[in-house]
Amino acid sequence: MSAHAGPLYELNFVIADDALESVDAWLKDVLTRVQRHDSVVTARTFQPEAQGAGRSARSCQILVRDDSSLDALVDGLFAEIDAEAAARFSSNVSIESRVYRADPARELPHGESPVCLNCGTRLRGQYCGSCGQRSRSRLISIWGLLREAFGDLFELDSRLWRTLGPLLSKPGQLTRDYLEGRRARYMPPFRTYLVLSVLFFVVAFFDPREDLKVFFEPEPPPMAEEIAQIDAASIAVNLQHDAAEKEDPGSSEDSAEDENDSDFFGDCENATITDDDDLPEWLKKRLTNERIQQICENNKARGSDSFVDAIVDKVPVALIVLLPFMAMVLKVLYPLSRRYFVEHLLFFVHFHAFFFLILLLQVLFVRLMGLFQDTGSEMGTIATIVIVATSFYIPVYLYKAMRRVYGQGHLTTILKYLVLTATYLTGATITMMATLVVAVITA
Repeated sequence: MSAHAGPLYELNFVIADDALESVDAWLKDVLTRVQRHDSVVTARTFQPEAQGAGRSARSCQILVRDDSSLDALVDGLFAEIDAEAAARFSSNVSIESRVYRADPARELPHGESPVCLNCGTRLRGQYCGSCGQRSRSRLISIWGLLREAFGDLFELDSRLWRTLGPLLSKPGQLTRDYLEGRRARYMPPFRTYLVLSVLFFVVAFFDPREDLKVFFEPEPPPMAEEIAQIDAASIAVNLQHDAAEKEDPGSSEDSAEDENDSDFFGDCENATITDDDDLPEWLKKRLTNERIQQICENNKARGSDSFVDAIVDKVPVALIVLLPFMAMVLKVLYPLSRRYFVEHLLFFVHFHAFFFLILLLQVLFVRLMGLFQDTGSEMGTIATIVIVATSFYIPVYLYKAMRRVYGQGHLTTILKYLVLTATYLTGATITMMATLVVAVITA
């Protein structure tokens, strides 16, 4: 098999002894189906060493014609085999996969092989097998720097776009592929999460005309004809406003803002802690009345708008704090899955990445519909329908992802889904309340 230049795809099965006989019969059928495929040169199964008490192992090696054929098989036939094994044998079988390729550089004399300029390791391709640096030694051009910065964004075959497709349309597929070793084609999970969360907060809360208004031309003053169209009621209100300002200059707009902020943050003089308050002693020692009044004054000074901005700035950190808590809930819900804590954490990293992607698409869609707001109310109706439909897709996505990753039946998954959803809403509420408290005391 090693004489062929195509990649070698290996499936490794760890099987509970109780299901060994039925799995062996199923593997024979799988091997027959694989050998009939046009992209497969040959295939074989063999028996490695046992994987501990009560566990056996089987391996299936499949020689594929080329890399493009391998990609098609991974997305097609091999994915069907994984799904079929999960449906038939559930937790009795676990599967890992890997890909082997020929290394023609081993046949070259050592002196003719290039060396990595970063770590000195002998190169056997365009990337170093030790540190990952590319083998090119020429200086990078301006165009090269731009390609490195935005290449994943504009190359249709980049890892970013290959990640967004399954993340959006195949719940749980990215998590399952990552756990089974199919990782190189996708963007790393935490990088995906960070990129999508940053994009969402930038698009949703960044207003160029407000945040960069100094670079925009100010709006021209109203024309005489526009002023003449103001109705009598508005003129009367303006006249009363002017009269009030003459009697007490500066009492109009400033006092309104102060009143709004006072209503929002309350009366700072009454913000005190008494001995009757049911608080821990260590907290009472730190939250003295002077500190509480100072925090209240600081929040009133920065205004309600800045206070909301402070909360928004802390939401990404709060969601990251929520991730390990939800991973622990999954660990409790699936005690027999034999998965590590970090594998459950990976599930929610992908789910939060999907959540930010949906929110990002919703914001972009609403802003796009806003460009056509003068064409009638139909655009608003369409936007509402799309937002509602995509919002309903979020809980459906979570259920399907649980089914695909953990492979349990509908009834069991529904029960665990209800527990997970209730726990998630509770954890999110507590996290957001903690974020509110932190935003207040860090004024």
